[in-house]
Amino acid sequence: MSHLMSQSTNLYNQLARNKLFNKSVNFDLKRIKLALKKLKYPERKLGNVINFLGSSGKFTTLYSVKSFIEANKQTSTAYISPSIRNITDRFWMGKRYLTHKEIKKSIKIIENLKVPLTIFEVLTIIYVINASIQNVDYHLVEAGALFAKDSTNIFDFPLAQVVVNINKQHLNFLEKNKRNLDEVIYQKIGFLNKFSNIFIGKQNPNVLRKIKKNLKNNTSKINYPNTWKLVKKNKLYFYQDQKNKIILKSKNIHSKGLLENLCHAIKIALDLNIDKKIIEKTIPKITFEGRFQYLNKGKIKKRLHKEEKIMIDGAHAEADAKNLANYLRNIKEPKFAVWAMMKGKEPELFIKQFKRIFKKIITIPIENENYSMTVKDLATIAEKNYFDTDTATNFTEALKKITTPNNKLIVCLGSLYNVGNILNKN
Repeated sequence: MSHLMSQSTNLYNQLARNKLFNKSVNFDLKRIKLALKKLKYPERKLGNVINFLGSSGKFTTLYSVKSFIEANKQTSTAYISPSIRNITDRFWMGKRYLTHKEIKKSIKIIENLKVPLTIFEVLTIIYVINASIQNVDYHLVEAGALFAKDSTNIFDFPLAQVVVNINKQHLNFLEKNKRNLDEVIYQKIGFLNKFSNIFIGKQNPNVLRKIKKNLKNNTSKINYPNTWKLVKKNKLYFYQDQKNKIILKSKNIHSKGLLENLCHAIKIALDLNIDKKIIEKTIPKITFEGRFQYLNKGKIKKRLHKEEKIMIDGAHAEADAKNLANYLRNIKEPKFAVWAMMKGKEPELFIKQFKRIFKKIITIPIENENYSMTVKDLATIAEKNYFDTDTATNFTEALKKITTPNNKLIVCLGSLYNVGNILNKN
């Protein structure tokens, strides 16, 4: 385990051991609002807040907007959930991430408030405390699960609210009698600020209809996804709206879904008055860690034979799986999967998308995660869906079972937490 990862684990353990802090997911804004009141409302010092919410694509859209802002010689803070490699990844402060020392200091401040909080609420307050003392142009805030009572829904007048693709993810956070798509949409859309700019990303037509219904009485300026489109011409992709056409030159972004997230971010950047030439120059430099990411160097690549490739992707929802599956269908090499997943997801709906794609699936647990699904449960689901299946106790063992001197693509999927573990091993 790396030194940074070890420090992060210790901090998470510190939070988990504290009797004030609840490890479970419990949505209620009263607790965090009381804590912020005791801190004299630091959230009110954050100007130009942009909220990112939805089911799939929050991070990639946020990261793209952040890249365009920085290319425009402006600055931003960012609150990201979950972290990929270690806890510091969650907190971007203009030009750097928070240090473990700064996070420890913030935790002490929060402990002294004597307010019972969930761990996610604590992490949100850590961000707010530190972001409130930064002299930056924008504050980019990624929501956790839903939005109505999510701890990131604490800003009275956000500059913008960005809604990415909404799907059935997060059903498990709803009351048992309300676990349906309509309620997910309501919990995310029905509580948007009425004095803001709303940017809706690409949606299933049925979802979009329901979003419009929920926003019927919202007085914000609403930018629906019909105001821009992703265009393909002669194997090249373009962003296009009524005024602009921007070529999407990228060797790092491999799927239609990610390109749509990029277009969504371009729409927002243009609205922030960032010049289209700056946007166009920035696109080739954007990479999304843990999303359709090939490991072309490092310790893991060295363990493989020359003919083998390895890709990691944090896809864990049905919509993400469809996106990844569409990309993999165009890959000629035989494909093998290393699959791990957290509890509370929909593993069967997820893995079904890869029928006739993977020659074999090896299931593994997510290291250092109590909420990881067991290899046995994942294997049972894979076998039920007619995949050739095996299990391994960890990622290293799974690789040993797959690697041979034959041409192939190994895909590690199902969890961002697992992706983080793999990157830390590399």
